[in-house]
Amino acid sequence: MNQEEIRQVLVDIPLRFNEPLSNYTYTKTGGPADVLIFPKTKEEVQKVITYCNTHNIPWLCLGNASNLIVRDGGIRGFVISLEKINQVQLEENNLLTAGAGAKLIDVTYFALDHRLSGLEFACGIPGSIGGAAYMNAGAYGGELVDAFESCDVVFPDGTFQTLTKNEMDFSYRHSILQENHAVVISVTFNLTTGNFDTMKAKMDELTHLRESKQPLEYPSCGSVFKRPEGHFTGQLIQEAGLQGKFWGGAQISEKHAGFIVNINQATATDYINLIKYIQKTILEKYDVVLETEVRIIGDEK
Repeated sequence: MNQEEIRQVLVDIPLRFNEPLSNYTYTKTGGPADVLIFPKTKEEVQKVITYCNTHNIPWLCLGNASNLIVRDGGIRGFVISLEKINQVQLEENNLLTAGAGAKLIDVTYFALDHRLSGLEFACGIPGSIGGAAYMNAGAYGGELVDAFESCDVVFPDGTFQTLTKNEMDFSYRHSILQENHAVVISVTFNLTTGNFDTMKAKMDELTHLRESKQPLEYPSCGSVFKRPEGHFTGQLIQEAGLQGKFWGGAQISEKHAGFIVNINQATATDYINLIKYIQKTILEKYDVVLETEVRIIGDEK
């Protein structure tokens, strides 16, 4: 790739070459992106995608990188960060629209400030709005689909479309975005008028639960595995005697066995090897297949 040409064609869009993605992931691991770029509008996203398609350059979209592991070899081509597309605004009839790069936690408190109920369950989920839509993020009995109205996306061919709830094909930790690879620009939520004190009390309760049970004092990728039917992942890992297990600088959290924490300058390879070890052990002991909730991308080193 010609760096000077890229700078000239995409002149108004902030970008960085050979940028370590460990600076952006919640695990504090991951190799470099050839180009990390920060579009500010839908049109700039389209411009970047069109440029990549025209020059046969691979590209992918990076959310808040809270439920993500980037391998130590990094990512070739363009990585599109949507962190600058983060506007949140009220619409008519209790609708709220948030840019893909807005943090889900911030949006829940924006809704609280405007007495709009329906997102309280998400007050502790650390991801972005775009990432939350991508995986139908959920916690404490709620899921994004519960409050979802529509989603503005740019498809891999550069075309723009608004997707309805039905078109998103939501299920447990799944949306159609995982198949069609569309880039979320914004999400609109359909909320209801709520009582501030009631909503605040619920959010305070969930925040306390999260802080008391999850290892927030260390870098992590959040909940590593999907919940297997009929089981609780953390309980299986505990019963298998794995809690506290190290692999390099990564450790199965002693506070919550469903989390892997970066305890001592872990690499992405440490994380991935520990994940594989857990999966192998649980399959052998309990004949239960653990599927990853965390997304693993990038090249081996």
